[in-house]
Amino acid sequence: MRPKDRASARRQLDKRLIVLQDAEILARPPRGWIKAIREALGMTTTQLAKRLGVVQSRAVAIEQAEAKGSITLNSLEKAANALDCRIVYTLVPRKPLDELVAERAERLAKKRLKSTSHSMALEAQDVDTEDEQEQLKRMIQSLLDKTGSELWEEDA
Repeated sequence: MRPKDRASARRQLDKRLIVLQDAEILARPPRGWIKAIREALGMTTTQLAKRLGVVQSRAVAIEQAEAKGSITLNSLEKAANALDCRIVYTLVPRKPLDELVAERAERLAKKRLKSTSHSMALEAQDVDTEDEQEQLKRMIQSLLDKTGSELWEEDA
């Protein structure tokens, strides 16, 4: 994917995900969504088990697995169907994707410049602060222009 296309894709995803930024609305209830919805419907675990086609103890185990965060997506989807619900699965970035990429580019550029600056200082070729800031800006822009997997290759 070309850098312009990638940037456009990030902006489109950010637009779609902005409505999900309030994580508190989406937070799993302490005892899990399955149990919360089942109880709100007035359904017993025996009734849920019957709808799932499993024994009652398995239905309880599914609820417990969700509450612990160890449920599989497949089991969660089956439980959702049994409760006449649907799964809405998404990853919600903590910040806009463009911001994550820009921060990563800046960290990587600073790391690269730090090693270069250190070498130059050892050779008594210090760069003044203004030049250093200009180099940093150019390197960040260069990384952003590429914004491929190279950005995520090394630790920053």
